[in-house]
Amino acid sequence: MATNQAVLASGAREQRISGIRVAFTALAGTSIEWYDFFLYGTAAALVFPTVFFDQGLPPFVSLLASFSTFAVGFIARPIGGILFGHFGDRIGRKTALVTALVMMGVATTLIGCLPSYAIIGAAAPALLILLRFVQGLAIGGQWGGAVLLATECAPPNKRGLYGSFAQAGAPVGVILANLAFLLVSANTSQEDFLLWGWRIPFIASMLLVALAMYVQLRLEDSPAFEKVRATKAATKPTESKSPVLDALRMYPKQIALAAGAFLAVQVTFYILIAFVVAYGTSPALGLNLSRETMLAGVLIGAVVMVPAIFISGALSDRYGRRGIFMAGAILLGLWGFGLFPLIDTGSLLWISVALGVGQILVAMMYGPQAAFLAEMFSTRVRYSGASLGYQLGAIIGGALAPLLATSLLAKFGSSLAISIYIAIACAITTVSVILLRETYQADMHE
Repeated sequence: MATNQAVLASGAREQRISGIRVAFTALAGTSIEWYDFFLYGTAAALVFPTVFFDQGLPPFVSLLASFSTFAVGFIARPIGGILFGHFGDRIGRKTALVTALVMMGVATTLIGCLPSYAIIGAAAPALLILLRFVQGLAIGGQWGGAVLLATECAPPNKRGLYGSFAQAGAPVGVILANLAFLLVSANTSQEDFLLWGWRIPFIASMLLVALAMYVQLRLEDSPAFEKVRATKAATKPTESKSPVLDALRMYPKQIALAAGAFLAVQVTFYILIAFVVAYGTSPALGLNLSRETMLAGVLIGAVVMVPAIFISGALSDRYGRRGIFMAGAILLGLWGFGLFPLIDTGSLLWISVALGVGQILVAMMYGPQAAFLAEMFSTRVRYSGASLGYQLGAIIGGALAPLLATSLLAKFGSSLAISIYIAIACAITTVSVILLRETYQADMHE
């Protein structure tokens, strides 16, 4: 009896250690992947309007064109979610995740090698759009793999916390991307920064992805997926041709509402990390603050977001996903009206407060989201269902957020219109979460 108890205890301990290792690996992998993706957002505000678009265009038009290419990555994300969801549900979470990492590393490195508009003309923005599309495919695939490895390997009462490790990769990616630009900017002249300095963070991403590959290849697939694979091998059922179509047939309501629940996160997050940089630094938009001031503010906001994600994920394990999620959406809708007046002060302190509080409120939704979406779907179609809900919300919210915010400011001449835009997104998110059922006690190993 004592021997059996010791064996069980040892097995439980090994499973716990394995789950923790997977959570930290998911954090490393998503941090590197999001670093690549967010480099583009920062460069779209600071560099691409000058480097990749006709310099005879008015600055405001070049900025709009640059943010339009930023949106291309979001258009590709649902396609990536479909492709990688299919293979992730058929052949495994780990294989799909590693493939996505390779795609992202190659695409980001090639962006750093692209000739400018002055050298090859219209081919420059065309190639930029193509590589941004590949980035979107990769990010559409990696999220589901990282999140499902983390949540499916977690103890049932800690799925929110373990899933938040994968979610924390987003702000860590923002931190890495902004640090990279700050370091390059501080050590180059304005002319050299636009000529070659901005390329360094993009080219460096290949080394980071190589490190992620080494870590990811040492993981096993999740117990939940292995159980499904073993059942298929034993019973030899008729294989579905498309897990994505199965997910759409079985869970149409959950996928639509998951997209709606993600709307406020995406709209506000990309305003806080991409649009505000252009808002603060562009003479065309009026403030004309230094690049370093705005990047530092974004960096501080991302730093405070990281612990807030972990705390929110852990709280959702204790009190449920929906309440934490809705509180974040409601408070963020209100905070949007104080956001831009604080930025308009031009003070790094108040800019940091504006962005920091905003990111904490985003984290109240983003922290529980990994577990919340994973728990909505059965194991057989979980990669496809969760990825579809997440990426549809991304294209509706994040793809257009910087572009719409820029257009609203141009049309109304006031940031109040952008605050109303944020509030509407938060209202849609709140209603969507109300219509979803609570999931934190769901069985993920059925």
